[in-house]
Amino acid sequence: MDRKGREKGFYNRSLERALKILCAFSSERQGMTLGQLSEAVGLPKATTMRLSMTLIDHDFLRYDSQTKKYSLGLKLFELGSIVFSTFSLRKIVSPYLASLQAKIAKTTFLGVILDDQLVYLDKHEDPRNPIRFASNIGMRRPPYFGMLGQLLMAYMEEEEVDRILKKTPLAPLTKLSIVDVGEFKKRLISIREKGYFIDEGEAIDGISGISAPIFDYTGKVVGGIGIGFISISVDEDEKKALVKEVVQTAKKISQELGYGGY
Repeated sequence: MDRKGREKGFYNRSLERALKILCAFSSERQGMTLGQLSEAVGLPKATTMRLSMTLIDHDFLRYDSQTKKYSLGLKLFELGSIVFSTFSLRKIVSPYLASLQAKIAKTTFLGVILDDQLVYLDKHEDPRNPIRFASNIGMRRPPYFGMLGQLLMAYMEEEEVDRILKKTPLAPLTKLSIVDVGEFKKRLISIREKGYFIDEGEAIDGISGISAPIFDYTGKVVGGIGIGFISISVDEDEKKALVKEVVQTAKKISQELGYGGY
């Protein structure tokens, strides 16, 4: 952040110091005493201890009372696993999305739910199509947004759905959006029964989408793929053919991830 940002009050000195503590560890320096850690980050021992205790409370650091050394905590391992899995998923899925896009000439997407939001991990567009979708890689949307959000929520436990909807209540994105929780939950059941979802102008006026889930070897849904297109550009027969292509592609990806439930 530049100096101007700091002057406006966006700079947090305590957070910066806590991050310095975490970044002080490495493969060559996996455990440190308070004195070593204090010296590594250039902070007084009292300050280092105070910040370290907070990090320990949130499992970002561990403290071994026998060796009197601090080390990185399990929370970082959990977060790292999430990052690794999302990047690994994109690497596996991307060739399938590119192949699907080339075959049907529609924009293809990969999405996951992270931090209770829909996040786009990959996207392939037809270079010949002058129309571009605003949902770019890395963009975050409400968890129930469009074809991918509702698809992914359909495979959550009901308690998880309730928690997410309490955190991010349903809001009308277009005049066709479902805003009643009871009706929304019935929709989720229907998606799960069909194994795919067709969004027809519920997220963006005049835009439709078709999505299908990706399962891993444990049978857990780890993401969803989908295609987007202008609603009036596809008739019912074409739509059925597109559903088949999306579902078949999702199945191939799931099988590569070790899923054998088909």
